Amino acid sequence: MRSVSSLFDLTGRTALVTGGAGHLGRVIGGALAECGARIALLDRDNPTAAGADLPDVKDGSHFALQLDLENDEAVREAPQTVVDAIGSLDVIVHCAAFVGTDALSGWTTPVEEQNLDTWRKAIDVNLTVPFALTQAAIPHLKASGHGAVIHIGSIYGVLGPDWSLYDAADVPGTPAAYAASKGGLMQMTRWLATSLAPQIRVNAIVPGGVERETAPRFKAAYEKRTPLARMASEEDIKGAAAFLASDASSYVTGQCLMVDGGWSAW
Repeated sequence: MRSVSSLFDLTGRTALVTGGAGHLGRVIGGALAECGARIALLDRDNPTAAGADLPDVKDGSHFALQLDLENDEAVREAPQTVVDAIGSLDVIVHCAAFVGTDALSGWTTPVEEQNLDTWRKAIDVNLTVPFALTQAAIPHLKASGHGAVIHIGSIYGVLGPDWSLYDAADVPGTPAAYAASKGGLMQMTRWLATSLAPQIRVNAIVPGGVERETAPRFKAAYEKRTPLARMASEEDIKGAAAFLASDASSYVTGQCLMVDGGWSAW
């Protein structure tokens, strides 16, 4: 029987992390690198700078790939680009997401005013792109012998928003397009898991609200509603990512792991 440390060992494997220059992407990339994986960070911003923060690995090197996920051809070519640069592709973590901003027209507005163009963009980046990228990577993931795909979901892909939290704190809520795209991503997790088995495992991490300069009134209201009495931090996602990427979860597929402090347990 293998030791726990050997089950989490990713030495010799390559993980592609989309949104690798973002908050979660950097942390997840770092976690998998700590387990020994070679990391390919993909982002439309500067993934090279994010890669400079990654731990050294035992063999091979990290790789940064800058591209716009709205470029269909570039997305389809990305898996082969990673394999050409590093030599293999064993894990994909879909961290990239369209989250918009409060200033974006028809985004964090009443549902009657939410913009269909913005809706389509959210669905495309958050749902269509992960499908297209995984589809293009299937031959490499099958050849790996350890193929794993990890989606990053959201509690609002599972549950409806509690608008009382937002109203009390006078902050905008989660748009319908974001929730729908994450709900679709989680169902796609289950669909791909049964379709790509047994060679490729497909799972999702479903974080609760992550604290990043959160408005104090909203933070207090959110924590009061959460059994563990705090918002999430990026560090809370590290263990889940290492588990689902490694042989520690070799008999786990089609699962959406709630990392939400108990929010969904009520």
